[in-house]
Amino acid sequence: MLDHAVTDTFERYQALTKEKGSLRAVEAARELGVSEAELVEAKQLSGVAKRLRRDETRGFAELLEGLVGLGEVMCLTRNEHAVHERYGEFDNVKIGRIMGLVLNRTIDLRIFMQRWVTGFVIEEEVASGLRVSLQFFDKFGVAVHKIYPTEQTDRAGFDTLVADWIDLDPAKVDPKSPPTPELDRPDSEIDVVQMRADWEQMTDVHQFIGLLNTHKVGRMQAFRLIGEDMCYEVPTEGITWALEKAAETQVPIMVFIGNKGCIQIHTGEVKNIKAMGPWINVLDEKFHMHLRQDKVAHAWVVRKPSKDGIVTSLEAFDAEANNFCMMFGERGEGNAELDPWREILNGLGTLS
Repeated sequence: MLDHAVTDTFERYQALTKEKGSLRAVEAARELGVSEAELVEAKQLSGVAKRLRRDETRGFAELLEGLVGLGEVMCLTRNEHAVHERYGEFDNVKIGRIMGLVLNRTIDLRIFMQRWVTGFVIEEEVASGLRVSLQFFDKFGVAVHKIYPTEQTDRAGFDTLVADWIDLDPAKVDPKSPPTPELDRPDSEIDVVQMRADWEQMTDVHQFIGLLNTHKVGRMQAFRLIGEDMCYEVPTEGITWALEKAAETQVPIMVFIGNKGCIQIHTGEVKNIKAMGPWINVLDEKFHMHLRQDKVAHAWVVRKPSKDGIVTSLEAFDAEANNFCMMFGERGEGNAELDPWREILNGLGTLS
């Protein structure tokens, strides 16, 4: 049931848009002092938004699985400082109770299903016409993932699928307050010698999160402590410079952008790099990225061992040490890292 608070949010939203014109939902929610999920909930009063039901056992897994075979969609995953938009088809979808994977060269997702708490379908008029989307939010009301049909989508199949997921008796959105970020332990409490030994014994880059958890060490804290042969900081403008060099030299890369509920990956070349104010953008046909270069407080080159040799990433962090973008050279399982990608990273030294 929608209550007075929802009505109040909707009325204030109407006044805000009348005063300031069209705003991105996340910006409007921030202006109104509510979560984005609460703002979308309020839009139900105008009929443009409808709540999606969430299965008690599998969450929204079957809805995502139902997208297989429906043609091209656009998937959007973002965090506070970066947005990743990728056009492609759902295929090779494997979703368990906790972790889900979409393993496709065009749509490549790592899904943390238990964080997908609330979902909506939204149909609203924008400057380009009617825009339809599926939008999913975590328990804090923060967007974790959005899916948009395109002209290449099987719209009859898409609409039939979504209609089956409409919640006819939705509960009110009740976002929790975000927890206070945990501070890193003092460096003196970290067993750097053992951490270094464990680092050197990694055979897969995916073991890295386990290493951080085992040693109870923050990501950037580990980079600082491990030794400059494995990790070293580079100028913050290195993020933009590396993108431009990858485009210039046509080196295929992997771009990871995510949040606590979803990580989205682009694999392939990037071509059209444009700066617009504080944003650095990739504006290719099937891949768009928007990243706040001014929010890059730290940039690190990170070398991790694997059974295929060293794998090197370039990682962006904000002033609070939140990792919000990672880039790698394109690499398939069983293949060594691309030498041209290493050459790009070696070139970052010229920026010092």
